[in-house]
Amino acid sequence: MGKEMASLLKTSPNAVKKRLLHQIGLSLYNTSHGFHEEEVKKKLEQFPGGSIDLQKENNGIGILTLNNPSKMNAFSGVMMLQLLEKVIELENWTEGKGLIIRGAKNTFSSGSDLNAVKALGTPEDGMAVCMFMQNTLTRFMRLMTTESEIRFVHKEMGIIPSWGGATRLVEIIGGRQALKVLSGALKLDSEKALNIGMVDDILPSSDETECLKEAQEWLQQFIKGPPEVIRALKKSVSSCKELCLEEALQRERDILGTVWGGPANLEAVARKGKFNK
Repeated sequence: MGKEMASLLKTSPNAVKKRLLHQIGLSLYNTSHGFHEEEVKKKLEQFPGGSIDLQKENNGIGILTLNNPSKMNAFSGVMMLQLLEKVIELENWTEGKGLIIRGAKNTFSSGSDLNAVKALGTPEDGMAVCMFMQNTLTRFMRLMTTESEIRFVHKEMGIIPSWGGATRLVEIIGGRQALKVLSGALKLDSEKALNIGMVDDILPSSDETECLKEAQEWLQQFIKGPPEVIRALKKSVSSCKELCLEEALQRERDILGTVWGGPANLEAVARKGKFNK
């Protein structure tokens, strides 16, 4: 992979830039793991309800809404499929710089729709859906409103978090805190969640419309700059988290090739190090 990229960078930089900037990344699972995506999709299609709504703003912020309020925004099978479609759409949105994921009607999400859970009751079904969602989900910074609570109730359901939930939780707050949160099924208010590093900040408003505005304002500080540079930075950080050192260094080099000598880089060089405040 590294040699191929190095060769392409020498011979066709524009083609490589386009390819890398639109690269979604390899799926975690494929048929070698016993994962057959099309079969899983057919099963998920049998469970309708709710929707995943995407709004793309002119400022480069996308707003993705989990919309199934009658079931506290639990994921139906169709919503899982729609989420994959929206993720692909966002990956190909060249002007996109940031994404806010929210739940309709002041609830984020209660997890999976129990109707789908009951019908997909075998261990094989559970692992297949887990692999599908791990292939789909992206990671993001987390915000809470002052009156919000987070709770992992998987123990009460006789399962563990899936979709990457347990792994990501340990990555975010560490193993000791994660074990407390999961094994105790603890209710975390916004202050507690902030103190243990579960969330990045607390929004002052609890009104649905106002807190969305506050989230957009909060996100602005991290997305100032050209879209291609912001996206490249995020890809570089993701590589450091997901890949081994050698692969991460190779990916960093390849991503650098998409922005080095680009318009933003040349403009910055012309300013002779006088950076924007």
